[in-house]
Amino acid sequence: MNSAQTVAIDYRRKWYVMAAVAMSIFLATIDGSIVNITLPTLVRELQTNFTTIQWVVLAYLLTLTTLMLGIGRLADIRGKKPIFVAGFVIFTLGSVLCALSTTVYWLIGFRVLQGVGGAMTLALGAAIVTEAFPAQERGRALGILGSVVSLGVVTGPLVGGLLISAASWHWIFLVNLPIGIIGTIMAQRFVPATQPPGGQSFDYLGAFLLFISLLALLLGLSLAQGLGFTHGLPLTLLGVWLVFLIGFIAVELRVNDPVIDLRLFRNQLFSVNLGTGFITFVAISGVFLLMPFYLENILGYGIQLVGPLQAVLPIMLGIMAPIAGGLSDRYGARRITVIGLAALLVGYIATTTLDANTSALGYILRLLPIGLGMGIFQSPNNSAVMGSVPRERLGVVSGLLSVTRTLGQTVGIAVLGAVWASRVAFHAHGTFEGSATDAPAAMQVAAMQDTFTVVVVLVALALMVALWGWWQARNIPAMTTPSQPRVPVVTE
Repeated sequence: MNSAQTVAIDYRRKWYVMAAVAMSIFLATIDGSIVNITLPTLVRELQTNFTTIQWVVLAYLLTLTTLMLGIGRLADIRGKKPIFVAGFVIFTLGSVLCALSTTVYWLIGFRVLQGVGGAMTLALGAAIVTEAFPAQERGRALGILGSVVSLGVVTGPLVGGLLISAASWHWIFLVNLPIGIIGTIMAQRFVPATQPPGGQSFDYLGAFLLFISLLALLLGLSLAQGLGFTHGLPLTLLGVWLVFLIGFIAVELRVNDPVIDLRLFRNQLFSVNLGTGFITFVAISGVFLLMPFYLENILGYGIQLVGPLQAVLPIMLGIMAPIAGGLSDRYGARRITVIGLAALLVGYIATTTLDANTSALGYILRLLPIGLGMGIFQSPNNSAVMGSVPRERLGVVSGLLSVTRTLGQTVGIAVLGAVWASRVAFHAHGTFEGSATDAPAAMQVAAMQDTFTVVVVLVALALMVALWGWWQARNIPAMTTPSQPRVPVVTE
């Protein structure tokens, strides 16, 4: 069939497509949160140590983040459906093999296999949903995907705790099997097979340079959390990241079919929303990093209360995401994302007032605006990004959105963790020995307030950039009007 031929997309199957994509996102999200809560159990059961067991999480994250952009581009060339379905199969197989692992090293290896499958589904989820729904419903559809992410984050620790107490750690992976099988069948049955434009080639050199660059960055940031940013190994890895990034950009500017078409960043809507999205994920990582220590070490709450308190943010995000997405379909994404960023700013300002005497209710009232703001911001922002590029670039841009999330959280944990530790040392004036978590409560709280002050500055910057983009769009509409996407050929 000629690649130039176009037909109308059958939107009657959109909710079946949504169900298949939602299953893949739920699997990947719940898998991450389940594994995190079982790390102490894995240390005991597999007779290993904390340093080694961290690679159960890190191996999955590295694989996921380094492969998503290349997979997204490959899907734009070869088609999304076969890669998405294969990702379901690989992830499900990897889950079973993880459950059968007898040593920590086998588990780490099979987590890499899981990461390959996860990258193949997560990189393409937003692109497949964007094609399956009409443009006027895109925000609500992507908002539903945001709710699924929140559901996975909240459900993971609860299910993980029940499985470990009732059975064994092996079941945290085996629970993926029925969902994976059903999801694979649904994806094969309902995800449309669209034929991309012909005549494109895959940029292997660019993909290799990008892979090494992202791998060096993630490893450098991860190692810097323990060794510090001044240690030789993290510095070397960050240097490798910079060299390979420059090489990647040089290659992308010269090839005809780049992994990432850098001309996309000329679109103001695309650049502003992608950049502000990255900042919000950097910011929210500070909450996930510091709040468990604050709730347990400073406020003295037990794990039974810490879990529900930490669930406040993802629950609020999950409630608001589809509502905000629907509002953006009606009123436009820019004004909704600005409202979301403003709510985030209020929430982060409120976190700078947390202290050793804050009540559980006080904590909830301070965290609610962050969950509210993230829910309001995220789905309209994703909709704006996905709607600002032509259809033949949806795969790589969907992958870029996913990388923005994982990379933002990784950067945030490393950088904000370092800020917090350095501020603890500053307030302590050398009066204690040990790690930052061993410092007196008053010093930890003061450092946390300083860290969230940094977050406030970052979110304020994101809000100003978003307001500037909105003002530019109102005064120069032509600057942000995306070209009309080409409709792909549906082959089934």
